[in-house]
Amino acid sequence: MKTERRLPDRRIVYDPRGTVTAEPRPLAARLSTLDRIRLGVLDNTKWNASKLLRRAVGELETGGAFAEVRFYAKESFSRPAEAGLLDRIAAENDAVLTAIGD
Repeated sequence: MKTERRLPDRRIVYDPRGTVTAEPRPLAARLSTLDRIRLGVLDNTKWNASKLLRRAVGELETGGAFAEVRFYAKESFSRPAEAGLLDRIAAENDAVLTAIGD
C-alpha cells in the first residue's frame, strides 16, 4: 500500500515502501545431526548465489554425509518463490539452505 503526502505547491510524493504484513510463525525444531538428511538448496538466482550455496554445502559436508542434496532455483530473485515450489521443497527435504549471493 503506497502512502502519499501533498507538498505545499501541490506536488504529490508517494512512499514506495508500502506496508509489510507477516504472520508470526514458530521456528522449526533444530535437527540433532545433518548426517544422512535430505538437504534442499534454494538458489535465489542472484549472480553469486549458486557459488555461495555450493561452497556452503561443501563446508557442511565436512561434518557428515547427506543422504541426498537437491538443488532448486526461484524463477526470479526479485519475486517470492512460488507456493508450489515451496511445497515441493518441504515435501522432498528434511532441511533447506538458502542465501542471498550478491
